[in-house]
Amino acid sequence: MQITIDNKSGFCFGVVNAIRISEEELAKDQMASLGDIVHNSKEVERLSNLGLQVISHEDMSNGLHKKVLIRAHGEPPSTYLTAAQLGIELIDATCPIVLKLQERIRKSYQEMQAVNGQVVIYGKEGHAEVIGLLGQTDGNAILITGPDDIEKIDFSRPVRLYSQTTKDPNKYNTISDLIQERMHQMNGEAIDFKKYKTICGQMSGRAPRLEEFSKEHEVVVFVGGTKSSNAAALYAVCKVNNPKSYFVSDAEGLKDEWFQGINDVGISGATSTPTWLMEEVAEAIKSITKEN
Repeated sequence: MQITIDNKSGFCFGVVNAIRISEEELAKDQMASLGDIVHNSKEVERLSNLGLQVISHEDMSNGLHKKVLIRAHGEPPSTYLTAAQLGIELIDATCPIVLKLQERIRKSYQEMQAVNGQVVIYGKEGHAEVIGLLGQTDGNAILITGPDDIEKIDFSRPVRLYSQTTKDPNKYNTISDLIQERMHQMNGEAIDFKKYKTICGQMSGRAPRLEEFSKEHEVVVFVGGTKSSNAAALYAVCKVNNPKSYFVSDAEGLKDEWFQGINDVGISGATSTPTWLMEEVAEAIKSITKEN
């Protein structure tokens, strides 16, 4: 049995940075994380064993935690204000790419207010990063989760379009084209529309790589967290290119029948999947195939 772990998979820079910061801070003192530091329950469990407590915004407002980590997804301005009022020390591990996007959206919102324009964000409703992005506009940006949502836009007014950093680039392009088409229909060539490239390069580069990786192996096991939108998107790429692609959160999700008569297995993961977890899955597959 040949088992190959995709060397382009696993944690992205932003997650690696947040986990490094959390481990360094935990070595000094107790600390809480505002929400799961990464959308992977096994990694959250590992850090919990090191002393990282996961809390909610309501928990933070109680003022019981004096040192709180902001994870890679980022937070809206209101979180910083609350922390300052309660005397909470924030350890900011916001991904630099997300931080830059927040700044760009905040600036665009100010510019659009002056010309009666609209900031539009393509993203997943309720996602931590999206909450932080919407917060840069005082919650006034228009959230688009799919093509049907473009009806929320007033096509006669200026539009500035952004995307959550982990969304599918092709879907983002489709939504952009639809908005421009509707604006042209209403205004002719005199439209004020700008689309910004805000999808993370690590994310957009993984999909083409996964297309090839999925085709190279008889079976693909994709390891990811059930809360991760990134994992769902990348797994979908695997499934389209190799019907024998399976999603697991950990080794316990493996099924013996997936590997009967199979000689080659590829293992990949999301930007929120730790390498050690993919290695555990690989070892479990070896055990299954030996028993068979």
